[in-house]
Amino acid sequence: MENNVYRNNMLKEFFIPTYIFVPESPVEHVSQIPICPVIVFINTKSGGQLGSNLIVTYRKLLNHAQVFDLLDEAPDKVLHKLYSNLERLKHNGDTLASEIHRRLRLIVAGGDGTAGWLLGVISDLKLVHPPPVATVPLGTGNNLPYSFGWGKRNPGTDRGSVISFLQLVREAREMNIDSWHIVMRMQSAKGSPCDPVAPPDLPHSLHAFRRVPKTDPQDMEYSYTYRGGFWNYFSMGMDAQVSYAFHSERKLHPEKFKNQMSNQKTYLKLACTQGWFCASLFHPMSRNIACLAKVKIMKKSGKWETLEIPESIRSIVCLNLPSFSGGLNPWGTPSKRKQRKRDLVMPPLVDDGLLEIVGFKDAWHGLVLLSPKGHGTRLAQAHRVRFEFLRGATDHAYMRMDGEPWKQPLPTDDDGKVVVEISHAGQVKMLATKDCIAKGIHESCQGISTVHPESSSSSDTDDDFEEERRNFGAALSFRYTGDVNKQ
Repeated sequence: MENNVYRNNMLKEFFIPTYIFVPESPVEHVSQIPICPVIVFINTKSGGQLGSNLIVTYRKLLNHAQVFDLLDEAPDKVLHKLYSNLERLKHNGDTLASEIHRRLRLIVAGGDGTAGWLLGVISDLKLVHPPPVATVPLGTGNNLPYSFGWGKRNPGTDRGSVISFLQLVREAREMNIDSWHIVMRMQSAKGSPCDPVAPPDLPHSLHAFRRVPKTDPQDMEYSYTYRGGFWNYFSMGMDAQVSYAFHSERKLHPEKFKNQMSNQKTYLKLACTQGWFCASLFHPMSRNIACLAKVKIMKKSGKWETLEIPESIRSIVCLNLPSFSGGLNPWGTPSKRKQRKRDLVMPPLVDDGLLEIVGFKDAWHGLVLLSPKGHGTRLAQAHRVRFEFLRGATDHAYMRMDGEPWKQPLPTDDDGKVVVEISHAGQVKMLATKDCIAKGIHESCQGISTVHPESSSSSDTDDDFEEERRNFGAALSFRYTGDVNKQ
């Protein structure tokens, strides 16, 4: 009995009354102000049945109104409505609303793509005090949860496991992590067979938002633009191709992908069949990154420079966090001598405004990550990265952002042009446990903001990308509407 009383009192520390979410609800008076009010977003499709089981447990322990199924309610609509109501209540002198606004923490349960979706929405809201986010590992890779100490194995869904997780959320510290903006612009002749990717096939935080004809009537080119953001990594090449095959198979046969261990075995089998282990037998040199695109980077100097990519590199990763492919660290820990030799400015930090760029030759090369000091081919650290695809090299490229892959069509005509640019776009707050492996300039933000050089202010900046850099495109107003001819 005493144990139940303790648990019930403890759960009040996380409880948010219904009227905070529903404007027309009567104001409720609570016996205590919650120490750690939380809003929970769960992707019930993630983790086989785990997502569905998890939402049942959370709704039993907390107010049903503060636990959301992402299949039913998008986080942008939920948070827009919540913050509008909080501002109204605060204006009317509601003390509880003010305290919830100040102390609010978010929990998101799903894969890295689901977590990225929520982080994109928070970025688009441009809040003065954005809520920090804890991640429940329900995906296959779970790089975000692992980086911040939440583990990489699927969690328990019973009452005791959820209460233990809530206690960790209450005790967790806040950390800043860099947000990275990605803009992809495709130009092709009118009538070109290269069409934009359908919205359901794009990552949550990437959106096609317009197709614009040039102002000159004689100019028959069209511009397709995609905009989005990531927090862990952007990759291109063979690793993204294997991931795309895995996601395509899972979409066709979801009943076969309910166990995390068997999912990882399936992933390994696909890596073999796609040629990731047997490149010379199945895939031509045109699949190598150097044959697909010219890569440019911008360092502290604020000037674009060409990054030399070895011809053997078949996959390239732009990494923000120290976890890739389920907890491996492609960058490793270079010695001070190697840092000086490669012009590397510092160890990888999650809030330094820099991406670590790593290359892989094949899956055998990737397996060196399993050794204590294993790492990929360290190519550079950069504030901005630009991929300029070579004309006619291929009709598509495989790309992946934070665990979500897609097959990107490329113009095959000589007049086509495709440019992908990645740039720093501020920061978001994550919650970290004592087991956190991510390192920051400041171990806890607690009101401290890290200052980064704004490379976009350089005179060498391409102004054509300025409009697209303003938002991640995760908010509802920037979603692809289906009619690409309308702006």
